[in-house]
Amino acid sequence: MLKAYYQATHDDDPPYTHNHIRLLNVCGLIDELSEEQLRFIAHIEPMYIEARYPEQKAATTRTLSKEVSQYFIEQTKQLTQWIEERLHETRP
Repeated sequence: MLKAYYQATHDDDPPYTHNHIRLLNVCGLIDELSEEQLRFIAHIEPMYIEARYPEQKAATTRTLSKEVSQYFIEQTKQLTQWIEERLHETRP
């Protein structure tokens, strides 16, 4: 979603990265996030990187309970909706 936002608001391609904090910075959205949103992103960022590598995937998934996983899903949905709202604000 962040890369879609970048593409819609810039004339060039989004950076080749999966670092959410960096993408939020280049999109100009970082200062609009609440403290709770920033904490959530900072918390999940290392998990995303770990999950991309097979040797880390099993270790990462063992640390997640059903409740924690549900929390992550809900927070991700809310953050995606927040970005979509900002995206619609940029379109005429």
